[in-house]
Amino acid sequence: MKVVFKIILYLLIGVTFFSCGISKSLQDKPQITSINFEKPFIEKRNDSLFVSGENFIIKNKQQLWELHVSGNEWQRGLLIGGLSEDLFLKQERIFFSKIQEMVPSKFKQKVLRQFLKWYNRKLYLHIPEEFKTEIYGISEYASDDFNSIAPKYLRSLYLHGAHDIGHALQDLALVGCSSMAVWGDKSEDGSLLIGRNFDFYAGDDFAKDKIILFVKPNKGIPYMSVTWGGMIGVLSGMNTEGLTVTINAGKSDIPLVAKTPISIVTREILQYASTIEEAIAIAKKREVFVSESIMVGSSKDKKAVLIEIAPDNFDVYEVQNSSQLVCSNHFQSEAYQSDERNVNHIKESHSQYRFDRMNELLEEKDKMNPKKMAEILRNKEGHSEQNIGFGNEKSLNQLRAHHAVIFKPEQLMVWVSSNPYQLGEFVAYDLKEVFTKTKGDFTISAKVSENIAKDKFLETKEYVDYEKFRILDRKLEKVLKEKLTLETGFAREYQSLNADFWLVYARIGEYYYQRGWFKAAEVEFKKALEKEITTVPDREKIEDYLKKINRKLG
Repeated sequence: MKVVFKIILYLLIGVTFFSCGISKSLQDKPQITSINFEKPFIEKRNDSLFVSGENFIIKNKQQLWELHVSGNEWQRGLLIGGLSEDLFLKQERIFFSKIQEMVPSKFKQKVLRQFLKWYNRKLYLHIPEEFKTEIYGISEYASDDFNSIAPKYLRSLYLHGAHDIGHALQDLALVGCSSMAVWGDKSEDGSLLIGRNFDFYAGDDFAKDKIILFVKPNKGIPYMSVTWGGMIGVLSGMNTEGLTVTINAGKSDIPLVAKTPISIVTREILQYASTIEEAIAIAKKREVFVSESIMVGSSKDKKAVLIEIAPDNFDVYEVQNSSQLVCSNHFQSEAYQSDERNVNHIKESHSQYRFDRMNELLEEKDKMNPKKMAEILRNKEGHSEQNIGFGNEKSLNQLRAHHAVIFKPEQLMVWVSSNPYQLGEFVAYDLKEVFTKTKGDFTISAKVSENIAKDKFLETKEYVDYEKFRILDRKLEKVLKEKLTLETGFAREYQSLNADFWLVYARIGEYYYQRGWFKAAEVEFKKALEKEITTVPDREKIEDYLKKINRKLG
């Protein structure tokens, strides 16, 4: 966080030169003068069902919320905001409380607010009017508690760029998503099959209330996406033409201004494209401010490709003489082969490791089906089934995913994971049935007979131990940050709960180093080096500690 704030402070030196831009963005509102401003009536049938006309939200047995809305952009915004108001308010509270937890200083919070105003000064110019209107409708239900950060509408606009801003400033690409597609001879029935883990982690509470959003817009193509309260951008989704989109972060430099959030680009693709060619045309016309791989699958084209988009580059990657496509967090197309950021990211991060692991597992599984795809998405081991510790970011299943999805575009089938992580039941939806439901049918839309059972790992001692480890890990993080004292026996218990994970030895090593117990620290750091360490910088940090210890011990 110290590094982030230094960057922010340097950037804010230029704020006075952009004050005009800031004031314009603060005044910007979508053109909605001719639209009825009246909020829709929301009828609460019970704690799990809320209805407004033909639109409704319902919670299913797996604790996923199914939200169905239709109409123009203003109507959709008000309906999404109104029907999911409690979820929206909760997500806002969680998100901004997380920021307050990360940035407890009132002065730094003020600096951050000024930075957001400056950084997002041109965001409004890069979001289509239709989507700004929809966001404005949702913002009518935003909390007043955070107006000191920004007015409701601008705050909702900012939140749609949160993934991109966090990616840019803190390099959240290091928490890596994984996606893969197979078709033809790699698929059990020859049809296109896509799976992805979305490993964006903003805390356990943030991931609790997932929304499966089903939208019938008055313009464009009906679609579904996996989202959370207040979010209209698309992270993982499929439309009724059998076109899918998922996003994987790439390596980015820190940009000086926010432009089009990636989730808005993918939303536009999902609502207005039915082929890969149409998706590429939409992506090409948008200016973005971070690097991202957009996997686009198409039932019409019967394949998937990667749109690799960056602020200063653009290319499309398509496999040749193969019927499988794998994506982690580095670029594969010709345009990025000599890109220094991309080359270094491949060498230093865990992206290549996961990329190779996906190929390894796809080779083992051979003819793929949805159940086999779920098994790969849930896989926690390293190369050749090596135990690398639970929560290691080299795993496909890092035990932190917000969600996982599986698509069969040609059949318009989608499976969405339920909590915890991607270990719960994968809930099936048939979009042909969902979008032809009888008016007034406010029942669950899931096709339960096609669900994929929860992971048996949930019933093991290892899972129980992992959850205990996470509690102790958070405690140790606080101890290291505030230089507190651990109770006797903590280190042994902590390490025993996740003994294959390098981090348990590195963190205890740091604690011993802080206390001046250099010999004990040396032992722990050497243990860590024997394990599968996540990134090159992680390894170098441990090696630096050992060099310091050698100097101190003479």
